[in-house]
Amino acid sequence: MKLNRSFYAVLGLIMLLMAGLVYAWSVLSLPLGAYFTTWSKAQLSMTFTICMMFFCLGCMVGGMAAGKLPVRFVVWGSGILFLAGFFIASRANSPAVLYAGYGMFCGFASGLVYNAVLSAMSAWFPDKQGMISGILLMGFGFSSFFVGKIYQAFTPSGEGVEAWRSSFVVFGALIAVIFLVCGLLFDRPGAEERAFLAGLSGGKKRAREEGLDIDTRSMIRRPSFWIFFCWTICMGGAGMALIGQASGIAREAGPGTAEGTIATVAGLISIFNGIGRVFFGTLFDRKGRRITMLTVGAGFAASALILAGALGSASLALVILGFICSGFFYGGLNPSISAYVNSAYGPTHYPVNFSVMNLNLLLASFGGTVGGLLYDAGGSYITTIWYLAASGLVSMGITMLLRKI
Repeated sequence: MKLNRSFYAVLGLIMLLMAGLVYAWSVLSLPLGAYFTTWSKAQLSMTFTICMMFFCLGCMVGGMAAGKLPVRFVVWGSGILFLAGFFIASRANSPAVLYAGYGMFCGFASGLVYNAVLSAMSAWFPDKQGMISGILLMGFGFSSFFVGKIYQAFTPSGEGVEAWRSSFVVFGALIAVIFLVCGLLFDRPGAEERAFLAGLSGGKKRAREEGLDIDTRSMIRRPSFWIFFCWTICMGGAGMALIGQASGIAREAGPGTAEGTIATVAGLISIFNGIGRVFFGTLFDRKGRRITMLTVGAGFAASALILAGALGSASLALVILGFICSGFFYGGLNPSISAYVNSAYGPTHYPVNFSVMNLNLLLASFGGTVGGLLYDAGGSYITTIWYLAASGLVSMGITMLLRKI
């Protein structure tokens, strides 16, 4: 039987590349901050917080819709919500309208298609859960850098400059058209294809798996769920702190460096985060959960030490190395979540189980706030960096508690 699952993987990668645009808020918001000079940083930052909340909600709804609606309907619905969200945001003259358009509509749309794509591709690749998660999530991670760069190139900013409004409309329309086309072609495997795929992964028993296939209620009753959930919050919060304070760390280590250079250096985190997602997704398939999680924690802690050395020696070169390494190891988080939920708790209830595990974002998103508070308290980003190092070490301890997946 000939499978075209690689074709579906390409479609999924394209859709997540567009859906990941919500993570480019730090770039998208720059022209808004220059235009609305009376809006505070906190008001603009709240947009992303709301976006993450509705991302989790959309992910939950996408999980519940899996198997009940054709996946193309979910993709099309997401495209319509993106179009509506960006259009509403383009008309914003108050934070409330921005929160509704970008925060609620776009955040929900991103979570909806995120779960739909990963759930469908998990069914297409039961034998390579980590690898396919890594590849798809690479696209999601790359979006903030590559699409953000396009936005910057075509969207001048300044007081009274409204170019961002037309850019928002264009982005909404572009995503809607891409999702329309991809939705026509994208699908889950049928009964015959599922039977064939089951043979690919069922021919060899995985010693690392418990062999469970349980629903969400049973999953959340297991200690393994809560231990792994804590690991995701620990690493996710540290990653959010790194991303949120990256520009400030680079400025402190290289005072006088041009803003364009600072933005490029900070962008290295996104690039190597995407590369790390593929690497660690594949590592999960080959070596299992424990090796992957320990490597992520140890590598992230070591990367923080490089950044500490960069601040101590005022070396921008060391900052670059630290950002490359930290972005790479932080990339191990998301594919591990996807692969772990499927391998530990089974494929039948994966869409909903996966969305519940992703609720870690509600707490991890405060990592950026913690990083900012540490800077305010100490007057230097070195305190934030020690928080990153401690998080990596704590995550290793949590990993040791998770004896079986």
